[in-house]
Amino acid sequence: MQEILDRCAGLDIHKNTIVCCIMIGAGSSMYKEIRTFGTMTDDIRELGKWLEHHGIKDVAMESTGVYWKPIFNVLDGDFNLTLANARNIKNVPGRKTDVKDSEWICKLFKNGLIEKSFIPPESIRFLRDLTRYRRSLLNQLTSAKNRLIKTLESANIKLSSVFSNVRGKTAWNIIKMMAAGQDCVDILSANIPKNVKATRKDIRKALTGTLQQHHLNLLNLMIREIENLEALILDVENEITTHLNQYEREVNLLKTIPGIGDASVATIIAEIGINMNQFPTAKHLTSWAGVAPGNNESAGKQKSTRINPGNKHLKIILIQVALAAIKDKDSYYHASYKRLALRIGHKKALVAIARKILVAAYFVIDQTQPYKELGANFLDDKTRDRKVNYYKKQLEILGQNVVLVNSENTISA
Repeated sequence: MQEILDRCAGLDIHKNTIVCCIMIGAGSSMYKEIRTFGTMTDDIRELGKWLEHHGIKDVAMESTGVYWKPIFNVLDGDFNLTLANARNIKNVPGRKTDVKDSEWICKLFKNGLIEKSFIPPESIRFLRDLTRYRRSLLNQLTSAKNRLIKTLESANIKLSSVFSNVRGKTAWNIIKMMAAGQDCVDILSANIPKNVKATRKDIRKALTGTLQQHHLNLLNLMIREIENLEALILDVENEITTHLNQYEREVNLLKTIPGIGDASVATIIAEIGINMNQFPTAKHLTSWAGVAPGNNESAGKQKSTRINPGNKHLKIILIQVALAAIKDKDSYYHASYKRLALRIGHKKALVAIARKILVAAYFVIDQTQPYKELGANFLDDKTRDRKVNYYKKQLEILGQNVVLVNSENTISA
């Protein structure tokens, strides 16, 4: 293999140690040295001084959890840092040591075999931390609500059977009244609005249970937890809105795409940034996000084309956006989903729509142009001539003489 870099370093990063391998020169005269450093800020600065002493500017490191971030924060600007995807630089089996790993990373880097991972600018990284924190809090909130429902179920209170949203205003008021010690079914069901679908008889049955004092204590603790989480989520969303103000143009452009709203636009910008030069084409972006079909062929046979892991945070929000986008029956995404779902099923069709939405987001940001709706008939219009020629040929095979007449009564052969 041809060596691309004359001087470079490879870092194998762990929680408490950084194993650094440097390589200088080429062939039999190549100089190699390996040293181990700590992960404290002073230790990382010492690592930087050691690299500078050897005249090394190009450094590759593995994206190990969050442990690469302190090294990046300290060394960025003074060195050309390359973050490598751990999946793409696995060492040869049977040679797994920290020293060997750092040497392997350095060797791959020296020969130009490590692709640079996408690291957004600092402002986007701050927004990314906030949106991922919000997602974590929302997951916690869902778990807290499920625990509350389980506690009610254990006391034979069947609120989830008569209310579609237990955290809705009506159901939540009933839960707080029960937690306060109110056990009269007539009082609990007195102020239920008329738009509730369940009958009053069913609601009274659902509210008749075996609540005991320890259930009430648990309910009060869980109510506090849920309300605290909701207040915290609101604070995080306000912080996200503040950060998004500097990307007002990109926000407005992305929201022209069907399915993208306030919550999803923040996550999309946080994960892909606003500079599409990081991705040579839209295909690179969809592959990086993990919504593009894989390519696995051997001996002329196409094997599994399942999607790669990609960016799970972006993938989750894209699937949610796709679910919202296909609900508009007059949209291109709805028509495209219907065609795909018949052939490959609901889940794969949904991923395909998510990919289309990400491609649209790429061009909307890159070209600073709003999304243009193609319409529900776009695919039919695009394939009309092909269908006409196909069915004409089939009829001729059956011995029929076909004369085509279009809507303007113009005869064509």
